[in-house]
Amino acid sequence: MDTQTAPTSRRQEHHIEIVERPFGVETQRFADLARRIYRDDPNFVAPLDMDFKDRFNPKKNPFFEHAEGTTFIAVKDGVDVGRITAQIDHGHQDRYKDDVGFFGYLDTFDDPAVAKKLLEAAAAWLKGKGMKKMRGPMSLNINEELGCLVEGFDTPPMVMMPHHRAYQGALIEAAGLVKEKDVFAWKYQVGEVPVRARKAHDDVMKIPGVTIRTVDPRVMERDVRIVMDIFNDAWQDNWGFVALTESELKKMAADMKMILVPDLGLIAEVDGEPAAVSLALPNLNELIRDLDGKLFPFGLPKLLWRLKVKGPETARLIILGIKKKFRTQKRFGGLSAALYVEMNDRGKKLGIKSGELSWTLEDNAPVNLGIKMMGGKVYKRYRVYCRDL
Repeated sequence: MDTQTAPTSRRQEHHIEIVERPFGVETQRFADLARRIYRDDPNFVAPLDMDFKDRFNPKKNPFFEHAEGTTFIAVKDGVDVGRITAQIDHGHQDRYKDDVGFFGYLDTFDDPAVAKKLLEAAAAWLKGKGMKKMRGPMSLNINEELGCLVEGFDTPPMVMMPHHRAYQGALIEAAGLVKEKDVFAWKYQVGEVPVRARKAHDDVMKIPGVTIRTVDPRVMERDVRIVMDIFNDAWQDNWGFVALTESELKKMAADMKMILVPDLGLIAEVDGEPAAVSLALPNLNELIRDLDGKLFPFGLPKLLWRLKVKGPETARLIILGIKKKFRTQKRFGGLSAALYVEMNDRGKKLGIKSGELSWTLEDNAPVNLGIKMMGGKVYKRYRVYCRDL
């Protein structure tokens, strides 16, 4: 009898159950699990619960107007020990027709069996929907948090950038996924810009008809539309690019109106035509780091005071691009340097001490060279993995 019951006990001790929940169901459980996994990680920043719930709510997140997905939680001996999402972006499918599905929000304790089972669950769900390849992590698509952190664990993530335990990438690889692409995050110290960059700025600003203006909060939707039109034009040939929908653009405008510092949103015009954009966001993670995701009762006043009165010391440059028609004209070749310099100077006046330029593709040599010229240094690396289904 004893010899028969002992193995059963061992099997129960190591039993891992994968629980599937639709998006919007048990979202708080999904969020709280990350808090447990990163409990003793000083660089983890809990997202605001309110924003997290809205993102997972198909009725509030316009991503789900062109996407479908599900969530999984790994339960070991009755305790939640890992999580993952699986999603299909039909906007991606319409553009690439490659039958690629995505996984995201993969966070686990250092347990290879748990990570493998979660990735297998996501793969099975995607394969059941007709997908032939799985790519990730993406939360929830390429226009949001991208990749698994594989270098640079010693500092907190910037706004809208992911953070992971140092073991997470190895667990993904142990589960059979391979690297598809790395992206860089660059650290930039605000201060004096290189002489070469300052000259490029000055030369461009002498060209008749060239002006640089700030984004106008009074007509935020109009200016966000301009920013995204240039983004769509400048980035359309980049790996994995998917344009924002009209609903996503309107939500972005509404969200940015709450946190955008106008001097960190610049639009360059040539004879009145928008030609290039540069957009940085105040680093919300710096401002909410000690709130544990809670805005009430004391978090909201703290956040508003830090954002509107004290001001952030860090920011993240999320977009800097030039329309193709201007990028191919030699006399406008210094537009990107001009915007870099303007962002530096305006950030300095605002009290911004440092920033992150992210993300850039590892094989985008021209952009990476330009950031190096401005004094940027790669300080974090994120990896996107894939596997056939």
